[in-house]
Order: sequence, then C-alpha cells, then structure tokens
Amino acid sequence: MAFDFDAAVQAPHRMQPGLRRLAAGARQLTPTIADATGALAGADSRRTDAGQRHLREKLAVLGAFAPQALLQVPGFDAGLALAALAAQAAAEHPGAFAIDGDHWLAHGLGWALDGDAPVELAPGWPEVGTVLAALEPGWRRTALLSLAFAEDFAVIDATTGTLPWLAVALPSVWAPEHKVGRSFAEAHAPVADNRLITGAAPQLVKLVTGGERWERFVWTLTAHPRLHAHPDRVDPARWAPGLDDDSLAAQTWWRTERQTFIPVPGAAQAVFTIGVDVQPLARAMATPAMAGQVHDALASMSDAVLAYRGLSTARPALLRWLARRAAEAA
Repeated sequence: MAFDFDAAVQAPHRMQPGLRRLAAGARQLTPTIADATGALAGADSRRTDAGQRHLREKLAVLGAFAPQALLQVPGFDAGLALAALAAQAAAEHPGAFAIDGDHWLAHGLGWALDGDAPVELAPGWPEVGTVLAALEPGWRRTALLSLAFAEDFAVIDATTGTLPWLAVALPSVWAPEHKVGRSFAEAHAPVADNRLITGAAPQLVKLVTGGERWERFVWTLTAHPRLHAHPDRVDPARWAPGLDDDSLAAQTWWRTERQTFIPVPGAAQAVFTIGVDVQPLARAMATPAMAGQVHDALASMSDAVLAYRGLSTARPALLRWLARRAAEAA
C-alpha cells in the first residue's frame, strides 16, 4: 500500500484525477496478515503482523455495521468483479490467499470458505469465523477478501457509469450507503473544487474500465486517528479549542489513500481499490523536506477545500508547526 509522497503532495494543491498507469508487476493489494513463505504461522505471530490494525478495525465494522459497509444495488451481479479481485489477490499474494475450485483460502487469517461455509484452516483469528458466520452467505466471499487485505473495494460499471457495489469498511469521512448506485460524478459531487474530477467523469470511467491498470493518491490532515472514519462515528468538533501549535500537531494525523483499478475481464467494469493509512503527523513528516512540501501544499489550499476537509481553523497552527519542522537540520 505504498504511498508516493512526491507524486501526491504538490503545490499549488489541486483537486484533480491524478491518474497514472501502474508499472508492470506492481501490486495492488496488501495482505492484512501474511507469512512471506506461504506457511501458516501461529495465532500469536499473526496478531503481531503489521497489517493487524486494518484487520482489527474491519472486524469491528463488519461485526457491528455491515449494512453500512457491504452494499449493492438490487439485481446487480458482482460475480465477475469478485472473481477478478480474487484472481488478482491469489496472483499477487499466493501465501496469503489462494483459490482451489470452490474453496477460497485466506491462509494468513487461518480461515477459508468452502462454497459459502466458513472453515477454520488452523488456529487463527476466531473473530473472523464469527463475522463470516453472521453475514448473509452471499456476502461471505466479499468479507473474506476484505478481511484478508487492507484495501476496501468498489465496482465501477462503465455501462451505467455508476458504483453498483461497495465493500468499504474504512471510509474517509463519507458514507458508503449514500454512494452506492450513484454515478461517478454524483459520488464526487460533495468534494470541494471538484470541477476537474466531475467534469471528466465520463472519460475517467471509460479509461479505468478499459483494460489497463491505474493508480492515484489522496492525502489530508485530520484529528481522527482511526482508519474507520464513517461520518456517523467521527467527532464533528475536530480539534479541541485553545491548543498551542505543538499540542495541535500532536493531535493531528496524516491520512493517505492509494487508489487503484483492477480490470474485470468479460465486463466493462473495474474493481476500485482504496488503501487507507493513518500515521501521527510527527512520525509521517520523516524529513524537513517532507514537512516543507506539506506546508506549501496546505498553504495553497482554497478556502473551499479547507472547509471541506475541516482544516480552516487548524491551518494557521499547522502551517507554523510544519514551517518549524521544515527548518530543522536534515
């Protein structure tokens, strides 16, 4: 889930598609729990894997709020898209995910599906089996992929120009239930300074469903520390009032997304992957140069973008903190 800092953080800041072709062999998925050798590790080993944060939060969301995360328009058949996603996962990470006929095996999780029936492969995460068993059988394969990989998923359908299917457990302050079935332009309508995105929506949909693989990057600064940021569960107050620069920066998080598009053979569709990461701002600004880039991009944001991202009040303090960090000796 590599985030290309230099490609994403630019001044002046513009809300734009920013698509680029993926290099041959570039991976689009990130296992939540994986053994690089393909062998099954013990449960304790899996619980200390770097991807466990995504897995923990997805388990919580799918266990409590599945109807807000797993969505499709009536009558839509996601079979081809789901098969393309599973094939991509197995090709990229055979040690984490495999397909054996009607068996889908998430080795890192220690769970599989035999048809729609959950099967424990080895002592692993009991919560995975609990979540899978509680879901409607038709959503279990989607959930297994969602838990096995850090990314969220959506289907873009070129025939209708809409998003007819979503598996989004970790949204960035947007409600998946309000996006399903909407056109690409409608889904991005609330985004500030969106004219470059919405104006090119038909061409973008045609491009990303045309058989090539693409990626783009998004970032913001936020007071919300969790990966899961459904608006129903985000504090609207943002930062506490009266914080000095250092205190406000200490409560600020660097939120990034790497978004990619997986073509769906046999259909004018693509699986849209959304890989979210959240780090404390001070840790994310690993060098003075990085802090300087973010400073200049933040300083160039329009009032509309600042309001949309909830940064209007916090920007002055963040700019001062970033300027001091940028001035530090490398």
